[in-house]
Formats: sequence, structure tokens, C-alpha cells
Amino acid sequence: MEGNLLIIEDDPEISAMVADYLAKEGYTSTVAHDGELALERFRSERYDLVLLDLMLPKLNGLEVLRLLRERSRVPILILSAKDGEVDKALGLRFGADDYIAKPFSLMELAARVEASIRRATQYSHAEAEPDEAPALLSAGDLVMDPDNFQLSKRGQEIKLTAKEFQILKLFIQHPTRVYTKAMLYRLVWDEEYCQDDNVINVHMRRLREKIEDDPSAPRYIRTLWGIGYRLGEL
Repeated sequence: MEGNLLIIEDDPEISAMVADYLAKEGYTSTVAHDGELALERFRSERYDLVLLDLMLPKLNGLEVLRLLRERSRVPILILSAKDGEVDKALGLRFGADDYIAKPFSLMELAARVEASIRRATQYSHAEAEPDEAPALLSAGDLVMDPDNFQLSKRGQEIKLTAKEFQILKLFIQHPTRVYTKAMLYRLVWDEEYCQDDNVINVHMRRLREKIEDDPSAPRYIRTLWGIGYRLGEL
């Protein structure tokens, strides 16, 4: 698979090792060793995916993540030795698409990179036929344009990450279906479920914060305790 990657990692040995391995897999990589340089390089070139370490000089990784997500939906995969649940939740809450803890397998990293780029490509902008209106999906006050990766609520645009968009699209397309966490993991993350509830929980909480009037009393995404999730009866 081909792709242009931005590796934001302050350890020269790790960044070189990752770049060399991914080059063998067909990827081109640009490396930035601090947060400020990373933002400069991101502004100057188009990237298909960002690998981001949390522990960075000059500008920390979470701030870099926040600033990147403000201007782009590019897939962002966190690479960090900070492996606690709090760090995972913070990273995902700020808009990361995936998380892999150090030390990691280069083979696993390459697989995560490929899966993230493939998912983003599937939901990237698709040009509609000149005389054909885009097919819209709706649920309550939500209107989704799958072709253009857009969501609005009462006319106001809501920005979602690729995974949030995929999750919500599943619910709207199949309003009566119940999705277990294992099903969501296979369909959205394209991986087998490893009993890691934190990733699913953080994404569901973040999605509800964006689409619900009151996230503590959700209408759009219902939880069936001990079973899974489904679209609410709107």
C-alpha cells in the first residue's frame, strides 16, 4: 500500500526505524522531532496519516493533536509509552483515531497504518454525478451526507472523525440493529475484539457529546446494558 506519512517522534532511533520499515511497505515518510516543526511540516504538505508521540519537546503531543484535528480529518495514530487508560482516553477524546503502545511490533504498526488509511479512503470525499443528487441519511434532527463525509444537526455542521462517522452511519443505516462491542470493533476498526472496552467507550462518549442535546440522557445512541448499542427510537 502507498501513502505519505508524517512521523512525529522525538527519538531519532525510533523515528528512523519506523520510517525505514514503512518504506519497505511502500510508504513515504517525513519526520518531525518536536511539536512546532510537526505543525510546520503538516501545513506545507498533504499527508495520508500522522504517527504521533505524546511526549514531545516545544509543544506536547496532545496540543499537537488538538491543533491538527482543528484543521484536518487526517487519520492520527498515537505512538506512546504512556499506556494508561487516562492517556488513551485523553488521546482519543482529542481526536486520535487509534493508539498503539511502546514497545510495539513493527508488523502490527504497519497493519494499523494500512487499516487506518484504508478506512479513511473509504469515507473520503466522493464526487457525485453532475445531474445526480447525493443520497442523504437522516435520523431525527441529524442529516448525514455519506459521499461528502458531512453531518449536520438542525442545519449546523458537526465535525466527526472517520471512526465516529462510521459508527453513526452504521446506526442510521440499520436503525433496528443492535451492535455489540465486538461487532463494532470488527466493522469499524477492522480488527478482532480484544476485550478492550476503553477504546469503544471513549468513542461512544465523544460521539454522544457531539450529537446529543444532553449526552447524559442520549436519544440518538441507546445503550443496551450487557448487550451493546443501537439507534434510539426518534
